Amino acid sequence: MSLRIGIVGFGRVGRALFRLGHDRPGIEFVAVCDDADPESLVYLLNHSTVEGAFKTPAALEGNYITCKGQRARFLRRADPGTIAWDVLGADVVFECTGRHKTREALAKHVAQGAKCVISSTPADDQVPVVVRGINCQRIPRGEAIISCGSSSVQALALALKVLDEAFGLEAASMTTIHAYTGDQQLSDAAKGAGRWSRSAAQNIIPNTTWAPSVVERLIPEFKGKIEGIALNVPVPAGSNIDLTAKLSRDATVAEVNEAVKKASEGAMKGLLGWTDEKIVSSDIIGDCRSAVLDSDATLSIAGGLVKTLFWFDNGWSIAQRMLETAEIMNAKGGK
Repeated sequence: MSLRIGIVGFGRVGRALFRLGHDRPGIEFVAVCDDADPESLVYLLNHSTVEGAFKTPAALEGNYITCKGQRARFLRRADPGTIAWDVLGADVVFECTGRHKTREALAKHVAQGAKCVISSTPADDQVPVVVRGINCQRIPRGEAIISCGSSSVQALALALKVLDEAFGLEAASMTTIHAYTGDQQLSDAAKGAGRWSRSAAQNIIPNTTWAPSVVERLIPEFKGKIEGIALNVPVPAGSNIDLTAKLSRDATVAEVNEAVKKASEGAMKGLLGWTDEKIVSSDIIGDCRSAVLDSDATLSIAGGLVKTLFWFDNGWSIAQRMLETAEIMNAKGGK
């Protein structure tokens, strides 16, 4: 089935969606919406410091972004309720601004004719979170507003699911070692509060993370069992989750690695990965999998304590999951 998509917010995730989907069979981008300058956005689409040059360069032709059969209308607006999706014929709207996190706000896209809205960030408790490998096949038919959580949510959910199914999970503590983000400052500047006002290029900056609370919503049996923080570090892309888990029984390093490897070759193939290579953050850039276990970093301690490290590309992987989720919902018939 053909899938007509609108992108709202053309930052790193929005541009990754366009790059990943521009030549995907059956996908048509009908609109790109952002309040920034269109020439600058097309330039950034074609020239990425992280992913490199776009192999199929896009162009701005009047009010349209064109690229290899794609002809997406550019609209210099991004607020829900301001875009006539019924006129544009959008089946799915990807909300990638990160600014609108309530069902009430996201529903304004539906009121303007969108059949479905998928957010790249967690929203309020009224918006279902969907993670491939966890609950994607259980999306209710007719659900019009969902969130794919975030790249950290996707990685943490899969990691915990595998450990729980293999050994039983009693508790877990996670630290997301996360690349700096677009809302941070390159130099110390009074544009953010507290630590967020400090230079992202020169500091490791402690931050909160919504991943544990979102995963608890997603998998209720984990409620009260997981907690975590984030550390934003001076790299532009390539992140990992440092996960310490208390299992229901002792497990050796080999057993933990084998459990993840088995899942990565079976039910979670394409979503979960496993490597015995000595990779670093830049090696994960461009990887579409939600989480890749660094088997060389796995530790096991008596009493059922294990420490694992899961890598992920914090922009590319969530964009890939959003596209796949949109295709699944479209195949179900959408709204």
